[in-house]
Formats: sequence, structure tokens, C-alpha cells
Amino acid sequence: MEQTVGFIGLGVMGQSMAKNILRAGYPLQVYTRTKKKAEQLIEQGAVWKNTVQELAGDCDVIITIIGYPQDVEEVYLGQDGIIQSARPGTYIIDMTTSKPALAKKIYQEAKGKKLFALDAPVSGGDIGAREARLAIMVGGDKDAYEYCLPIFETMGQNIVYQGESGSGQHTKMCNQIAIAAGMIGVCEAIAYAESSGLDPANVLKSISTGAAGSWSLSNLAPRMLADDFEPGFFVKHFIKDMGIALEESGNMDLQTPGLKLAHELYEKLAQSGEENSGTQALIKLWKS
Repeated sequence: MEQTVGFIGLGVMGQSMAKNILRAGYPLQVYTRTKKKAEQLIEQGAVWKNTVQELAGDCDVIITIIGYPQDVEEVYLGQDGIIQSARPGTYIIDMTTSKPALAKKIYQEAKGKKLFALDAPVSGGDIGAREARLAIMVGGDKDAYEYCLPIFETMGQNIVYQGESGSGQHTKMCNQIAIAAGMIGVCEAIAYAESSGLDPANVLKSISTGAAGSWSLSNLAPRMLADDFEPGFFVKHFIKDMGIALEESGNMDLQTPGLKLAHELYEKLAQSGEENSGTQALIKLWKS
């Protein structure tokens, strides 16, 4: 592959996404705040860079998937960040779930430096990341999307161009809104099954493939029953996402009562010490 890809952020999702890019044959350079997280990728052929600035100046395509909007702002717009350090003509792709307004700001700043910016958040959790089956929702210039499509295809299967900059982030908000209220339904269904004396695992066999079926019901409900609360997606990051969605909904005078309730419940869960658990830990509120 001709393009050298830089990858910043090697958490639960980023680790597998970067690995799939490397497996596809792209030269890969990596940076993350904790070098230990990069060791496996380095052993497999990735090149470690000591700073964002060092990586940005040496790559043709730069991908980020990091924690919070303030992290995105620092990595892209900081004095030694990507936009100041990347070469003209570089493609920069933020796959973090972040604010649509920030995606637009990065796009405008990048354009002034002759860089091509895309916002491309993902859905599919740790399983989708490992198996390169992520849904990827992309905003930015269509020419840039088409140029980067082969790289997206190393990480996901459902890759959809949504429109101008910020559109990827707005689409991800739709995704998180749909998940938020759905997670309450999954927990209530399990609690009802247990309270009525049914075997909840057996109940899942019936309802997962019917009209009630969802990704959360098929993938997270079994983890709830197994008391497996390892993060495929952190509670604290889901709270961040729901907060962005509530803010954006408010800006549009849109009522989202299901989202509001889910946000309140997850805040309660985090306050009980579960902020670093997977989102399936919500079931604990029905067991306390």
C-alpha cells in the first residue's frame, strides 16, 4: 500500500481498528498516551512515534479515536497538533464520537492548511472492531471520502457517506439515541423474565430474533446474564455521547425523553463506581 497511515488512540476500539489496517498491508505509525498499549502492534510491524507532531508530519492519512471532545480539540487544533504539523495534502479522519460543531471547525481549519478532514465515528463495539465489521458514518467532502474508502473497508462493512462535515457526528448521535432507550428495554426485559420465574437465557432465544431483536439484545444481554461487565464500550464514554446528543437536541428544540432518562440512569450507574464498566452494567440498577 502506498499511503502511510498514522493512528492515534489505542483503546478498546482503536487497538483492533489499527491492527486491521496493519493486516491489510498499510504501513502503520502509532501514537497513544500510554506506550504499553502499542506494544503488540509494534511487535506486528507498526512504527512507534513519540508525539502527535512527529506522527502527523510523517503520514499520508491520519486517524484518531480518542476520548472526549476536549482531547480531539487538543490533538487537532493544539500548537503541536495535527493541523499545525501535517503536510499539505494529508487526509485526517477523526473517528471519535465528538461534537458536530467541532468536526466543522476542524474541517475549516484543515482546509486553510490544504488538508482534507473527515469526521467518521463508528458503531459496533469491541466485537465489531475486532472482526472489522464496524458501521462507519462519514461526513466531509465526498472526494476525500472516496479516497479514504479502501482504508475504511479494512475496519468496517457498513460504510455510508452522510454529507458535509459534521454529518458523520450527527449520524452517530442518531445511533446513540436509538441505543440509549433500547438499553433500558433490554434491562427491563431481563428483570421481568427473572421476576416472573422464567429462565432469562431461554427467553433471549425467543425474543432476540423477533420484532424485539437488536444488537444490544443479541450481544449485550448475554453478557448481562453472565455478569460480564468488561467494557466493549465504557459507561463514561456513553454518558459523554448522550450529553452531546442532549445538547444538540436542545439546540434544535427537539424533545428526547427516552434519551434523557437513559442519561440519568447511566449517571446514577457511574456515581455508584461503574464508569469504567461496559454499558451492559446498566442491569445492575435492577439488581441493587
